[in-house]
Amino acid sequence: MSASQVREKSALIEGLRRLVAWLDGQVGRLFPGYFALVMATGIISNTLYLEGHLGLSNLMLGVNLITFPWLVLLTGLRAARASKALWEDLTNPRLVFSFFTIVAASDVLGLSMNLRGQINAALGLWVFALAAWFILIYFSFAVLTFLNSAHNANAVHGGWLIAIVGTQSLVILGAMIAPHQGTLAPAVFVLTHMLWGVGLALYGIFITLFAYRIFFFDVGPDDITPLLWVVMGAAAISANAGSTLLLEDSGVPFLMSMRPFIDGVTLIMWAWATWWIPLLILFGLWKHGVRRVPLRYTPMLWSLVFPLGMYALASLRLSLAAEFGPLRAVAQTMVWIALAAWVATALGLAHAVWVDLRGADRAPDLPAIP
Repeated sequence: MSASQVREKSALIEGLRRLVAWLDGQVGRLFPGYFALVMATGIISNTLYLEGHLGLSNLMLGVNLITFPWLVLLTGLRAARASKALWEDLTNPRLVFSFFTIVAASDVLGLSMNLRGQINAALGLWVFALAAWFILIYFSFAVLTFLNSAHNANAVHGGWLIAIVGTQSLVILGAMIAPHQGTLAPAVFVLTHMLWGVGLALYGIFITLFAYRIFFFDVGPDDITPLLWVVMGAAAISANAGSTLLLEDSGVPFLMSMRPFIDGVTLIMWAWATWWIPLLILFGLWKHGVRRVPLRYTPMLWSLVFPLGMYALASLRLSLAAEFGPLRAVAQTMVWIALAAWVATALGLAHAVWVDLRGADRAPDLPAIP
């Protein structure tokens, strides 16, 4: 082997070593709410599918079919190689509810499968999401009860409402797959109605605490994050879940008697989601326009894109459930706004990864990977 070949081989090995070290660092610092990327991509894909834009919808589904297993793999690697960092996030009142993005991402991907007739895949994702929800819902409230000191009560922010998003996503996918479950269908329908009620109760609790924190205490630029949009997204997905329950015929007399109640609450939740949009835009203008905080990419931005897509789909579902055509125009407009936000955020992610990789490539000697 010539000297030049030895140098090329050494450079290749060094490059691979730096890449592995970079990936190892990324795994250790993985934001637990990164599954919101799958949520945002999937909800826009599903809305586009229902609006008849099949090619674009399938393209975004392809992105999710790569992204979801990749994030699952990274989370597994984090549990194996950075278990201490993972546990710190799980026991942090500010971050524990971000793990509900795993639940919602599984359900949103399951809805994509269900739309394309892949019932078994949708059922598997729903069962996985339901098991994860049962674990997370009690674990997160245990963290809130035993590890959230009075000093940390300020942890109330929009991210906590991701628990409601995860809960209502179970309602939507569960109601969709229930008719295919044979003798278990009535039980699945009862469970979805129960979960819808649980989601509404949790929203009532969290939105009260959130509004008290935002409107009656000092707010700084650091308090205005993209996660605030989950306040709107949680209301929108609650409306979407209600519309789905109305559109699916459970055949259970007791549940059918609840339809007038579901009708009214669904409209109220959609109206409440609508009310939040101008206020959230105002918050953003104050932070980036008045206080001059630069707009940079952060994984939390996917939690802004998802509510936009969810609002579009909730408007579409409500237009069908209420047989009110004008709402269809709202959905058709919002889905393109959501897609534009998705593209901008994806470009921000690509730029952030590129800058990070270049920084790692230019770094001095790296420590050996354990």
